[in-house]
Amino acid sequence: MDRRRVGIVIPALNESATIATVVAGVLPYGEAIVVDDGSSDDTGARAAAAGADVVRHPANRGYDGALNSGFAQAGKRGLEYVITIDADGQHDLPTLATFIRGLDDGADVVVGIRDRRQRLGETVFAMVAQRRWGIRDPLCGMKAYRIEVWRERGHFDAYESIGTELALFAAAVGKRVVQTPVKTRDRADAPRFGRRFAANRRIFRALWLALTNIP
Repeated sequence: MDRRRVGIVIPALNESATIATVVAGVLPYGEAIVVDDGSSDDTGARAAAAGADVVRHPANRGYDGALNSGFAQAGKRGLEYVITIDADGQHDLPTLATFIRGLDDGADVVVGIRDRRQRLGETVFAMVAQRRWGIRDPLCGMKAYRIEVWRERGHFDAYESIGTELALFAAAVGKRVVQTPVKTRDRADAPRFGRRFAANRRIFRALWLALTNIP
């Protein structure tokens, strides 16, 4: 796959400390699309200087809103594959090659399986998702998709699914979903799910909505 046909979508909120390094790290694998989700720092400017296509939100729309915009930009650019990663540098970027190979080999979606989980909500979500949809780590932020899956669904997310809706939809309708290990590092800043009780509440809400919205 020509790297110019691969879009790597990176939602970012106040990630000026890491965004340039992440963009530089993904460029050998595809086109970097950074969604600056209402940052109050210079995240967008640093991403652009590092070589990213930057989509700017004047106000914060949240993680899923940023991913919606990133997929829309990838669709406008005619990209064939879209990979999502976090902006904080926690994902092992050479693993991108494995994700691309998975799509090249015929997968519709490739889902990462992290080497650790941090919250009760994540563990419960993973247990339910494995039983119902066969997906072991739905909340891993590193996933890869054929753009046709997004076009078929019509959106990336419609109910603040914390990045899970499109992958769960693909599994539910019989798309070929493969899963691969992903090494992670500790975040230097606040987790994208939030802290403790609020994080678990948000995750359980997303799980409930998945169960009521995805077959």
